[in-house]
Amino acid sequence: MTKRFGFDAALFSVKAYLAAILAVYIALSIGLDRPYWAFLTSYIVAQPLAGAVVSKAMFRVVGTFVGAAMAVIMVPPLVNAPELLTLAIASWLAICVFVSLLDRTPRSYASVLAGYTAVLIVLPSVDTPQLIFTTASLRVQEITIGILCGSFVHALVLPQSVSAFMLQRVSTILTDAERWSRDSLHIDVDPAVDRERRRLALDVTELHQLSTHLPYESTRIAPRIRTVRALQDQLSMIMPLGAAVADRIAQLHEAGGGPSEVVGLLADTRGWFGRLDTMPIAQRTAEAEALCLRCKALEPLVGEGASWHDLILLSLLSRLATLIGAHRDCRDLADQLASPTIRPVSDRAAELLEGRRGRELHLDFGGAIRGALSAFITIVLGCVMWIYSGWHDGGTAIMLAGVFTALFAAAPDPLAPLRSFFVGTFIATLLGLLYGFVLLPRLDGYLQFAAAMAPMLLMLGMLMQSPRYGGIAVPLLLGLGSPVLVADRYVGGFASYMNGSLAQLTGILYAIVMIRLLSSTGAESAIRRTLRAGWVDIAERSNLMAPPDVRAWINRMLDRIAQLAPRLAMAGRSPGKPLYDALRDLRTGIAIGELRELRLDMSPERSAPLTAVLRRVGEYYRSLVPDRPAPADPELLQDIDVALDAVLRDGDREAARSGALALVSLRRNIFPDAAPIERLAA
Repeated sequence: MTKRFGFDAALFSVKAYLAAILAVYIALSIGLDRPYWAFLTSYIVAQPLAGAVVSKAMFRVVGTFVGAAMAVIMVPPLVNAPELLTLAIASWLAICVFVSLLDRTPRSYASVLAGYTAVLIVLPSVDTPQLIFTTASLRVQEITIGILCGSFVHALVLPQSVSAFMLQRVSTILTDAERWSRDSLHIDVDPAVDRERRRLALDVTELHQLSTHLPYESTRIAPRIRTVRALQDQLSMIMPLGAAVADRIAQLHEAGGGPSEVVGLLADTRGWFGRLDTMPIAQRTAEAEALCLRCKALEPLVGEGASWHDLILLSLLSRLATLIGAHRDCRDLADQLASPTIRPVSDRAAELLEGRRGRELHLDFGGAIRGALSAFITIVLGCVMWIYSGWHDGGTAIMLAGVFTALFAAAPDPLAPLRSFFVGTFIATLLGLLYGFVLLPRLDGYLQFAAAMAPMLLMLGMLMQSPRYGGIAVPLLLGLGSPVLVADRYVGGFASYMNGSLAQLTGILYAIVMIRLLSSTGAESAIRRTLRAGWVDIAERSNLMAPPDVRAWINRMLDRIAQLAPRLAMAGRSPGKPLYDALRDLRTGIAIGELRELRLDMSPERSAPLTAVLRRVGEYYRSLVPDRPAPADPELLQDIDVALDAVLRDGDREAARSGALALVSLRRNIFPDAAPIERLAA
């Protein structure tokens, strides 16, 4: 999010350092016994964007308070029954992990924190249960000081705006999308274009995540969230439309090419895409309308006896007009985001903003249950080993294992950050020896402490913003927040320090072992669940008689694509592999929605061929198995061709056009290698 080792990273590091040092000063000044909690918290909530810091701070305050309250509730009645206390704390952590995995927004941080805050308070307090309320209240105070200091410094000292960053990202996303659409209009499309176009799913997800921080923006009037949602809707349309247009152009070329007027239209549209970022609203709207009118005028009249060439040409021109409109709408909404007022920048923007609702996301209940069970088993098994080992600091290891299991439950590959944490913690242990037993005991006073810590903290703060070194820098920072280093006096407890450090390393290793045992096939299982969820969704939507909600379908499928991309990359699979192609499934779902919409306006007799197609599509997708996906039954291809013949012979020309568009899309999506139809209705 910031330039690596540039001014932005340096500014972030300085602000994070000031927040941490201020938090330690306040904690020491009011006599708190563990100021390192305030120190650690100030770094944990640190974000380069001001709104993100404030929102994360709010979620952390809520999660900390709830977790501390649960600790106070659980310990007194269960302290004499360690088995029940273990089950209680493990169950609470599992519930919090389950909730957080279903709410895949920054708000989920509050749920995770409520879970592991209770673990952090309960496990060290089993020897002193009578002090549980005091311990919990002190932790809340110390953590709140760190939160407030981090929020104050990052939000008020040269704040970096979420709104400004979002506008910059929107500009980059639209420029890329327009380039991909422009390249899609060539006859020979570079395969890289299709791979890059899939990044739109990740971009839409990023905008969704950023928009959750807008209510906490402190530097300007933030864009309205519903404007971001409307922009996400239009961006979501570009990916399936661009792929459909590229497919129809290739089909038309194989069939001998299109009329010269269509070739000229494609060239003019490419030029329009290339100028979109510099056009004023009026010119952009006028040229878009002119191009759409040309598309409409060039559409062949399809009916009884229509050729496959005519159907492909119709599909190309219709999808192209919709693609042009989507790009125009994206630019209008981008201008709306940048507008300092809530007044719509255009009539079309006003239409798009009317009645916006939240974005529909894919809910992976299987993954949430798996993550919750992993957290539960990790705590229970760890506590059993701790009790029977008799190791006093073993509770620290189990505590950290529970924290890491909860934190990385949603990660595509949780072992990667844990390995980095182990390396970073090991290096931090060595640095701690240097600081705690060589440098800091020779210093006197808070100012000397702040000066001695500054070089290392400032360097690590910059490394936090590096994708390459951030995984090492974060545990190094957390290691420098050791109780031995951040305290009001230094007693030189070497044995205590080494015992605590060994417990930390053991906790990370235990978390790695448990995740390998419990989630050894986690990525593969997540891929299968996500693919299966999309296929079941298509199967269920195929047989519904209610009006289709295409917008919700596109949002859920794009969210699935965004989740599949990193997992498929980890598994070494191509995201565009036939039968694993979620973009193909996305287009199939859109075509099903169009057929269902058309069927609502037809009598049962007229819609019977469409119903047969929808039923067969549902059966096909319901029967798919991710490990052994099978090609579609040729009888489905026959049903599609029969339905295509029926709609073309329908007396309603608009129904014939709509049915032809949907059925051609369905045929190309499910049977891309099927031979063209020589002649439909005689």
